[in-house]
Amino acid sequence: MTKLLASPLSSLLLAVAFISVITVVRSCSPTDQTALNAFKSSLSEPNLGIFNTWSENTDCCKGWYGISCDPDSGRVTDISLRGESEDAIFQKAGRSGYMSGSIDPAVCGLSALTSFVLADWKGISGEIPPCVTSLASLRILDLAGNRITGEIPTDIGKLTKLGVLNLAENRMSGEIPSSLTSLSELKHLELTENGISGEIPADFGSLKMLSRALLGRNELTGSLPESMSGMDRLADLDLSRNHIEGPIPEWVGNMKVLSLLNLDCNSLTGTIPGSLLSNSGYGVLNLSRNALEGSIPDVFGSTTYFVALDLSHNNLAGRIPDSLSSAKFVGHLDISNNKLCGPIPTGSPFDHLEATSFSANECLCGGPLMKAC
Repeated sequence: MTKLLASPLSSLLLAVAFISVITVVRSCSPTDQTALNAFKSSLSEPNLGIFNTWSENTDCCKGWYGISCDPDSGRVTDISLRGESEDAIFQKAGRSGYMSGSIDPAVCGLSALTSFVLADWKGISGEIPPCVTSLASLRILDLAGNRITGEIPTDIGKLTKLGVLNLAENRMSGEIPSSLTSLSELKHLELTENGISGEIPADFGSLKMLSRALLGRNELTGSLPESMSGMDRLADLDLSRNHIEGPIPEWVGNMKVLSLLNLDCNSLTGTIPGSLLSNSGYGVLNLSRNALEGSIPDVFGSTTYFVALDLSHNNLAGRIPDSLSSAKFVGHLDISNNKLCGPIPTGSPFDHLEATSFSANECLCGGPLMKAC
């Protein structure tokens, strides 16, 4: 039997192949590791020790808390640092996290970053470095629950792959940048509890993929832009505690999948569109603490379903619609502090509601109020 001997050429090819296999599992990019060390140096986390694993002598792709890398390139793809987590390090400490400091612009050197989460640390301050808009692969930017100041970066629209933008519960100011409406992949926008002012951009409806727009507790002014009527994927809209004014447009009640609409504590006027109360898709509708007037539209029916319906603290007059008793389900109803009059209908949902749902009206009687008509 002839014994086959490897030729010099085949041995060389095997060696090259072996080296290639080794280099597939790459170590952290030196430039990325340098950027992360600079990022870390601007932050202080005294209680949990999450940065103890971020040693200059170890590979940032191997065991650094909150860091993930692309196994082929060794580039950092994810920073995921949350101050409220079920991770073992938090369970052991028995507390949520606290971190202070600021976001070092060095983070912008992580050009392969797809997810940047630095949320719920309560003490991180300073501004968002404008250079974050150069992170072309970024899909998630979540900096909620800190003390970040300044404005949303003007060029935020450059992040064309961004699907989640969460800057809630900070101390940000300025207006919503016009470039934000060019984020064609954006699905979740949360700016709740800041000091953001100005009007909602007229072309806000260009965000066709948006399913959640949570903009409550800011200083927004103006009215609801008509472009929003074409947002067929928008399920949750929260504009509560702003300075939105004018009437509620009829088209709001015709939005295809809208199931949560929170407009309380604004300056809305005019009457409640019938389409808003006859829509069978709502789960939560809160129009309280505005200046709405007229009667409650008598448009409820067997498909009407509200987990919560709050029309309190307005100037609504007339009777409670009898059709409300034919609704499929109304879990919580509050029509207190209006100018309603007449007998409270009987049956569901009125048989499980308390007097506080009807208090401070001009001449309501019957039902939970225990007041004879």
